[in-house]
Amino acid sequence: MLKIVLPKGSLEKATFDLFDAADLTVVRSSAVEYKASVEDPRIDEVRILRPQEIARYVEEGLFDLGITGRDWIEETSSDVVSLGELRYSKATSQPVRVIVAVANDSAAQSVADLTDGVRVTTEYPEMTRRYFEERGVKADIRLSYGASEAKIPDIADVVVDITETGRALRAAGLRIIDTMLTSYTELIANKAAFADPQKRHAMEQIMTLLTGTLEARDKVLLKLNVSEENMSTVLALLPSAKSPTVASLASGGFAVETVVMKRGINTLIPDLIDAGASDLLEIPIAKIIH
Repeated sequence: MLKIVLPKGSLEKATFDLFDAADLTVVRSSAVEYKASVEDPRIDEVRILRPQEIARYVEEGLFDLGITGRDWIEETSSDVVSLGELRYSKATSQPVRVIVAVANDSAAQSVADLTDGVRVTTEYPEMTRRYFEERGVKADIRLSYGASEAKIPDIADVVVDITETGRALRAAGLRIIDTMLTSYTELIANKAAFADPQKRHAMEQIMTLLTGTLEARDKVLLKLNVSEENMSTVLALLPSAKSPTVASLASGGFAVETVVMKRGINTLIPDLIDAGASDLLEIPIAKIIH
């Protein structure tokens, strides 16, 4: 039913890991193969291509569904439907930012300090052109094929690039003066395919599996027993966004279960035991579907 295109390169491993955890395992003959498959009745074809190209191909109808960053959707001005953000990236769950940066010793403190003729190196020429035009700066925009930060200050005055942690920029002696865009990975669809009720339903089901998997990351299900007298003390320790599930035990006392963050469980479990909890179980969660 659906033709899907997934990103090759920096997002490749994180995307494949997400699909595997969502029970949509991507199978291919080798790590350099551009064609793949998913054993799922909703998915007929899978291709693996550069994220820079994906939004345009989805717009043109070559694929029904694709995964790419908001940065490349904006750069290519692609007219696609976004089913929503998938909050993961190559290193963390944080978004990448498209930033404007200069050398640490540059006099520019903001984009307003940049003058006409400023040399800008970037892998995002169209988005950069629109950005500087909107601010009235006649920039000399130069397409970069990588290592953009290394071109400051002798080859260019300004770099427009992406950063997730900022470490590479700091190591190159650069300082951010503006953020052009905050970009998450998104699941996008061709407009005509999305208008087809059967395909749209399949797309939404796939999105549910992916977002449910992301929601479950770094969380565990915690189960415990507690007496009535210690109940309020134990409940006060549980950092649940929603009320825990509580059931009476035939032998007296209560069974409690709730979803908590994995981070901090090393201190939470001993605290619960000290507060009177017993028979604790920590269970991994594959998906959380709301």
